[in-house]
Amino acid sequence: MKTIDLNLETEQQLFFHNYARFPLEIEYGKGSFLYTTDGSRYLDMIAGIGVNAIGYGDPRLLKAITQQAGRYIHISNLFMQGPQFELASRLLEISGLSKVFFCNSGTEAIEAAIKLARRFAGQNGNIEKREVLSLSNCFHGRTYGAMSLTAKPKYVDGFEPLVPETGMIDFNNIDDLENKVSDRTAAVFVEFVQGEGGIHRVSEPFIARLKELAAQLGFLIVADEIQSGCGRTGTFFSYSQFDVQPDLVCAAKPLGGGLPLGAIIGTEKIAGVFAPGSHGTTFGGNPVACAAGLAMIDAIYADNLMEKAVETGKLIREGFEKLATKYRQILEIRQYGLMVGVTVDKEAKYYVEQALKKHVLINATSQNVIRLLPPLSIDRADAQLCIDTLDEIFSEEKP
Repeated sequence: MKTIDLNLETEQQLFFHNYARFPLEIEYGKGSFLYTTDGSRYLDMIAGIGVNAIGYGDPRLLKAITQQAGRYIHISNLFMQGPQFELASRLLEISGLSKVFFCNSGTEAIEAAIKLARRFAGQNGNIEKREVLSLSNCFHGRTYGAMSLTAKPKYVDGFEPLVPETGMIDFNNIDDLENKVSDRTAAVFVEFVQGEGGIHRVSEPFIARLKELAAQLGFLIVADEIQSGCGRTGTFFSYSQFDVQPDLVCAAKPLGGGLPLGAIIGTEKIAGVFAPGSHGTTFGGNPVACAAGLAMIDAIYADNLMEKAVETGKLIREGFEKLATKYRQILEIRQYGLMVGVTVDKEAKYYVEQALKKHVLINATSQNVIRLLPPLSIDRADAQLCIDTLDEIFSEEKP
């Protein structure tokens, strides 16, 4: 087999042009750092876009993956599998909900939730109750159903027509909520903290009114916890910080400990909606991913990483607040655990590029928002390194 050079020129030759990749060839990861083949070290404040909750190289995670891979890697959902049962039991224990369906990703979890919501309405005698709504500024995924619930034009332009009977409610706008929902609404999808949208938290009055209208009109509330779940905001699911119990919870990203895994978790009310053959997946609930996910959850609780996320997130916020007193480029800071968004006065990709030169990996979203999603296990000293690096970058800008 010929040797392939890993560089951006080869990337353009081999792949569809989906990604703006960093020009780095990664050799391995350890803790909160990635190491390249040339021996350089980079502080990772992205964590696989919110996936690597316990960082890189955790021996508990590696042990779980290795042991399960030695037993079997895949046998399909025709068979009962211990890792699936154990992870499902743990998720129900944490959430207080009743049933789990495993899939491969966040967008698949959203698709399953859309299907379940419409089927639930039909089974309850209302075949006209098909409308599925989301909130403006949201992101739910890139498959057709999930994309139809996603707000930003850049994700949907050129892919029309979208799935019919979908729509959006203005984020945190109670008047628009009251105008949009009706007896034709099957479900409303909510990111309690919007990630791709720039780290914005839904308001408590909005959720309180949504809860009232759901009871009145009979639609489901679906919590998208794909980015905000698994402890990132200081509780295992961010919705638990509100006085509401969603009918469905969609989870993914860190759920498989770095391996592809998603899930929907539902209440007893909707437990009987799916029947054999009505929905399924070949790879969903892969036993190695489930074993990794269980090890990841155990580590979060054993190491008090939810509490640590709150403490370290506070340190990051306070660090940016100090920078905001020095630099006019910083317009707003939003922080919920270790979901951090910093609005700046130019395209945030500039700061991504400058931070890369200083061996710190950050992310940009919503055009002008620096987004930080570090491992929950990140040390305070490493979090401070990120702040200090951005301090340097802001100070080097021309006035």
